Amino acid sequence: MASAAPLAFGPGVEFVMSLAGQFARARRILRNDQALMAVVAALIGVLVAYAAIAFRLGIGGVQWLSYGIYAERLIGRVAELPIWQVLLVPTAGGLLVGLFLHFIMPGGRPMGVAHVIEAMALRNGRMRLRDGLAAASVSVVSLGVGASAGREGPMVHLGAAIAGGATRRLGLSPHLARTLLGCGVAASVAASFNAPIAGVFFALEVIIGHYALSAFAPVVIASVAGTVICRAHLGEQPAFLLPQFGIHSVWEFPAFMVLGAVCAAVAIIFMWSIFYAERVVDSLKVPDWVKPAAGGLAVGAIAVEFPHVLGVGYEATDAALNELLPLWLLLMLIPLKTAATAISIGCRFGGGVFSPSLYLGAMTGGAFGIIAAAAFPHLAASQGAYAIVGMSAVAAATLGAPISTILIVFELTGDYQITVAVMVATSIATVIVQQVGGRSFFHWQLENRGLNLRGGRARHLLQTLTVRDILAKDFDKIPERTSIAEIKSLFSRLPHGTFVVVDDSDKLVGTISFADLKHIAFDSGLDSLINARDVAHTQAPAQLPDDTLEEVLAVMDVSGEEHLAVIAAPDDQSVMGIVHHSDVLRAYNRALLEAQAEEHDDSRR
Repeated sequence: MASAAPLAFGPGVEFVMSLAGQFARARRILRNDQALMAVVAALIGVLVAYAAIAFRLGIGGVQWLSYGIYAERLIGRVAELPIWQVLLVPTAGGLLVGLFLHFIMPGGRPMGVAHVIEAMALRNGRMRLRDGLAAASVSVVSLGVGASAGREGPMVHLGAAIAGGATRRLGLSPHLARTLLGCGVAASVAASFNAPIAGVFFALEVIIGHYALSAFAPVVIASVAGTVICRAHLGEQPAFLLPQFGIHSVWEFPAFMVLGAVCAAVAIIFMWSIFYAERVVDSLKVPDWVKPAAGGLAVGAIAVEFPHVLGVGYEATDAALNELLPLWLLLMLIPLKTAATAISIGCRFGGGVFSPSLYLGAMTGGAFGIIAAAAFPHLAASQGAYAIVGMSAVAAATLGAPISTILIVFELTGDYQITVAVMVATSIATVIVQQVGGRSFFHWQLENRGLNLRGGRARHLLQTLTVRDILAKDFDKIPERTSIAEIKSLFSRLPHGTFVVVDDSDKLVGTISFADLKHIAFDSGLDSLINARDVAHTQAPAQLPDDTLEEVLAVMDVSGEEHLAVIAAPDDQSVMGIVHHSDVLRAYNRALLEAQAEEHDDSRR
């Protein structure tokens, strides 16, 4: 395996990997991780920038083979092609993607920003470069044949994987590894959009989750390095070249607020459509490797009449921003692009949601602007201004990243004249989506895979520790016919104040605590009349060995029980032990302190 590494990683990444020894020696001499991280961050920024350039060139190459045009301007070219070619290209491309996912990709699914968030939260920022290269290959083919998705999500994953690969070879601590992962993300966003400020804030807001100086400085360096390289090769112009738009009257702000609410609805429908499509596709009784081809055929069928839905969609977005599309087409493209993107991602084409959300926002804002201008011709700003505002609002609501999205839109358009309008609509859209859905698209993706990261590392510890880890097997078990007099005498030696009551087959009947006996504790006349079953708390919840501590604490909080019996299975009431509230808290505190101590030691090295 070691001899194959240069071929797998390439000379640039191998150069970074070879720095492990030098990094360790410099670390011992200087004892200054920040200075060394600045150098490594700059190198990561350069590597990620070249990876972004190669990624874009790859998409262009596949697109040239598929449609005979290298540039992103697909609409006019596809309109000239015969129908069979428009249908065949995404279908054949989907077949290639399906076979690649089936035989090469782990889990048989493309990867994106959600996997980076997972690596940051659960794996201390460590990722495999091989997975990043494989995922990037899937996305290059997918976007090159016209899948309706974004290139930014796959690029973020590739940039993070490059940083994660360097982390593995350099032997960085978890603290530094997470920072370096953020550097890879910042450089990829900056290189993708030619937007260094947005790259920094996207990495800090979405991936790292804080703005501490120890992370801020390396992330800035990586973002700037990535931008410098991309500008040197691709030019300094932003993604969209627009005239300057302004606000005609303060009376327009109610309209911008309404636009924010409309954009929230568009974002919610967009996200819901993707997850609905995923569920439908997953339920189909066909081989998984066939599903991308079927999705490609469906997207091709839409593109026969509306080629605007193909690919990343920057051409159509640019047309909306420059007021080149009529109202009927703007309104038509909103559901069509939503459907095309949902089909593409649901059928496992590679790609992200950032570009489609910009697209939908521009169409929504442009249509809203035309309607507003017709209703209030002397007050409404230009259609393009509303398109910019809508673009930011839908994207921010979808990604759950209002700060970085506002900055990305500003750097993409170069228009700072409508700052307040963008901020108002974006804030309203984000708040509405968070109140309705409670999470961003990426966290929604993770929760659909059974990962809830909204509680951070503390919640993750509760989710990874199970009842089996703290199961107490020295519990007190009594038969259901035990008399109350005997139970009273046994309480004096009971360490936890709870008995587990079982029947003749040794199956769980319930539990008895001192609280269950308090109403008869001083009435000796009942000692011979009732037994353990009569006073047992038969409705007390029982746990399973694989239940998480988070689930146990939730049950204890609702039921008020501090000691829960543990049974073998839902259909097997055999008692395996008991779980105590104090043991749950002790195990959680111990794990949390160990994690904090590890991070503290790493940060001081």
